[in-house]
Amino acid sequence: MNTRYQLISQIVLWVLMIIGIIVSVMFYVGGSEGSLEVAGDFLDIPKYSDMMLGWNYFLLGLVCCVTIVFVLVKFFKMFASEPKRAIANLVIVLCFAGLCILCWALGSPAEVKIIGYEGTDNVGTMAQLSDACLYMTYILIVATVIVLACGRIYTRMLK
Repeated sequence: MNTRYQLISQIVLWVLMIIGIIVSVMFYVGGSEGSLEVAGDFLDIPKYSDMMLGWNYFLLGLVCCVTIVFVLVKFFKMFASEPKRAIANLVIVLCFAGLCILCWALGSPAEVKIIGYEGTDNVGTMAQLSDACLYMTYILIVATVIVLACGRIYTRMLK
């Protein structure tokens, strides 16, 4: 039974990796749709930019869905045997969700000026999502540094 799940997960991972490699090769080697002048330099506009962005959005959504499913399954399994520990884990997940909501609220839907870009993906929800991702990255990097520093101090105090 366990080997069947391993085989399925390996096949899915290989398929996703092959698709990712194909999309990446098409993006980098697939030619250009012209060039754009930016500060006196001419930059190529890749032909398959939309496909690359779509693939990345798909992978991001897939990761979010799989993560949520695994957190819920682990919570319900743990809740049956260790309710206090399960609720402690749930509090951590809820704090992370609150951080996501806070970062979304900090983000601005105002238009982001991008030289040479005339589309609509730099205003509204997409601009706010970009801001939220940046704020989340900054906060998590700072939190990581603080935890590493505190962990180092704590282990030195134990010695």
